[in-house]
Amino acid sequence: MTNIETSYKDLIAKLLLAPEKADRTGTGTRSIFGVMLEHDMSQGFPLLMDKRVYYKQAIHELLWIAQGRTDMQYLWDNGVKYWNADYERSGRTDETLGPVYGKQWRDFGGIDQLFNVLDEVRNNPTSRRMIVNAWNPAEMPDMVLPPCHYGFQLYVNEGKLDLIWQQRSADVFLGLPYDIAMYGLLLEMIAKGNNLKPGRLIAHLGDCHLYNDHIDQAKLYLSRVDPAPMPKLELDKGMYSTYNNTVEMPEFDQIRIVDYNPKPAIPAPLSVGK
Repeated sequence: MTNIETSYKDLIAKLLLAPEKADRTGTGTRSIFGVMLEHDMSQGFPLLMDKRVYYKQAIHELLWIAQGRTDMQYLWDNGVKYWNADYERSGRTDETLGPVYGKQWRDFGGIDQLFNVLDEVRNNPTSRRMIVNAWNPAEMPDMVLPPCHYGFQLYVNEGKLDLIWQQRSADVFLGLPYDIAMYGLLLEMIAKGNNLKPGRLIAHLGDCHLYNDHIDQAKLYLSRVDPAPMPKLELDKGMYSTYNNTVEMPEFDQIRIVDYNPKPAIPAPLSVGK
């Protein structure tokens, strides 16, 4: 059975041997292209165990996106700070990030993609069209940052739900663990809301990069072995479409991660485009 920590460590090890590549932030990276990571959800919720992931931020960000929000106030109120630098760099003054993820998931040219895909899960689970796309070139000039994770697809078979997400750019040491947690949570919420078992979580990643000022931290992470068992997720409510054309989803306090006992966090600086 596949395990996200094993796949993630393999990726970190490859990046430490990868060629250098310049990037828009001016920091410099080690970069490789075209990677697939996979996790069997029966092994536990996909949080890394050999370094702490502050998963509450990932939960808040996913709920913010799923609600169709693009405002900074929700993020500020809930301690999600990693969008601050992009907002400040953009020069926006309206306290929004522009038409980013939430706008595209819930209003892509007037289409509520999230409702539609949930409706397919409920009413047409053999569909091969259960896709949500955040890559909208027409609205990209108004976004503070083009989507990094730009789409996902659902697959239902034999009572199990699988999820693949696509990502053009992955800050592997800092950002990717949160993306993994977000899409793991999305898979679990949709599965619970539609009486399905969580199956496989799969990432298709384009430019995977390790910033040059994360190299020592990556080596420290790889030196840690024998991770504890992965935590479990408890949901009081799932995510599902309703017959009055709305999307139901849990509140933050209806989502709990239990038995998460990782090794200590490994701080690293955040690189932002100039």
